[in-house]
Amino acid sequence: MSDAEASDVELLTPMDKYLAAGCHIGTQVKTQDMEPFVYRQRPIGLYVLDVRKTDERIRTAGKFINRFNPDRVVAVSGRVYGKRPVESFSGYIGAHAFTERFVPGTLTNPNIAGPRSYVEPELLILTDPRTDQQALSEAARIGIPVIALCDTDNVTTNIDLVIPSNNRGRKALALVYYLITRQVLREKGDLAPDAEPSFTPEDFEPQVQRF
Repeated sequence: MSDAEASDVELLTPMDKYLAAGCHIGTQVKTQDMEPFVYRQRPIGLYVLDVRKTDERIRTAGKFINRFNPDRVVAVSGRVYGKRPVESFSGYIGAHAFTERFVPGTLTNPNIAGPRSYVEPELLILTDPRTDQQALSEAARIGIPVIALCDTDNVTTNIDLVIPSNNRGRKALALVYYLITRQVLREKGDLAPDAEPSFTPEDFEPQVQRF
């Protein structure tokens, strides 16, 4: 067995699947917060994330999310490509998904009205802390923990668990949310540790409109 094959045994999915989905692809900006998660910089200036650390953090996220009642977990994505991954994740584990405009006061103002009005979560999951800044700010105000997918250009203030990942790519978001969902189900005992769920990463991918 080669070193590459041996290392894959320890990962939640083979390394080539992480790479094919682009989970490692960062940006041309690296914040000090994200420096520990950067593997290298390409000659063109693009930073590359260490997907082994992504894998480690997905395992940690699975254990952490399992500590909460799913009905008290809120997952947010202001990004279009995060809409289906977040809704699929939330559907499979029983959490609340917010994939439209995040109305200010959703976590802090009991008097707001609307079909998706005030909620009282105990855990917040963000697809991009910059795009989902309103939700992040409100979580900080009410003092609940936050898990966030963070790219090389993100600042991690008020984030309790960083999952380093390309948080813009369609396939990357689908794979990461699929793996988090699978880990939560395994932690809950709804899925055996070595079993595969009935759904696949493709079930988390946004549909691409063709004209």
